[in-house]
Amino acid sequence: MFLCLAPTDMRKSFDKLAALVKEVVRGDPLGGDLFVFRNRVEDRMKILFWDRSGFCLFYKRLEKGTFSFPAATAGGIEIDHAELLLILEGIELEGAKRAKRFKLPKP
Repeated sequence: MFLCLAPTDMRKSFDKLAALVKEVVRGDPLGGDLFVFRNRVEDRMKILFWDRSGFCLFYKRLEKGTFSFPAATAGGIEIDHAELLLILEGIELEGAKRAKRFKLPKP
């Protein structure tokens, strides 16, 4: 999963978001990864992904509050599913503490 850190116009369609994936996040929109975008006000989020037969789009609008992305300048960063759930629940990643877990070494 990848977060696009730059604010995104939520009027963008599937194809425009896929183009942003290539240009901003430097990812492959057809690779099966999830790409997360938020608007400038930070109260709306879109998640774009490819499911082997076409693009899917998840769109969430908060009635109160904002989504808190990690502080960074531009581009995109990779996150795991637990971090995405924290963002969706309104928990800031900088304050979250992760307990030690086993990880396979990278080849």
